[in-house]
Amino acid sequence: MPVNGQEKTALAVRHVAFEDLGLLTPLLSARGYRAIYREAPDGLSVAELLDADLLIVLGGPIGAYEEDDYPFLAAELRALERRLKEARPTLGICLGAQLMARALGASVYPGRRGKEIGWAPLALTDAGRDSNLAALGREVPVLHWHGDTFDLPKGSTRLASTSLYENQAFAIGSTALGLQFHLETPADRVERWLVGHAAEIAATPGATVAELRRGTKAAAVTQHIRQACLDGWLAGLPA
Repeated sequence: MPVNGQEKTALAVRHVAFEDLGLLTPLLSARGYRAIYREAPDGLSVAELLDADLLIVLGGPIGAYEEDDYPFLAAELRALERRLKEARPTLGICLGAQLMARALGASVYPGRRGKEIGWAPLALTDAGRDSNLAALGREVPVLHWHGDTFDLPKGSTRLASTSLYENQAFAIGSTALGLQFHLETPADRVERWLVGHAAEIAATPGATVAELRRGTKAAAVTQHIRQACLDGWLAGLPA
């Protein structure tokens, strides 16, 4: 609900059109947020990113360390550094989580054990089992689509891992959450990913369109659990 009669703003930084808020969209509306997109390649205002009640930095097929090639990343890093220092509500997904890690002084770099593309469950840490991710347990698959990883940022708490990537999710108190994987992607939107990332799928050993479709069909029945995890985090943010 709006606070003091005023609607809150959730500003989403989008890097590619098909990696959007997805399942977060109705959750934000139900909790009194007006969702606003800003397209990162068009340029970003640090002041606007700082002013948002909630900042959500979405995924994309570039590296969090490639600001020389993609100068708009510098604005995201500056805004994230300020927001995280001030404990302002911030959610980072995939590239967004990697940018959060960098803003906190951690290293981000290509994974040494190959890309992780497809649906697979997580191994939650003790802290993860006490967090909004608890319902994922050991069986609920999430969508992985990354080749980079990061060191655990100082002052953060690891929530989840996989056999290939130790740092899959981290939290800083109740106001900042970084997810290397995708909870927000609806099953009926994955087809757009298969087209948008066709070249990457073809170049990644073990990843095929057919297998991704099979995984998506199986994961559809637990979509409500993934969405509830996101809503649980939103519910814990300051009013």
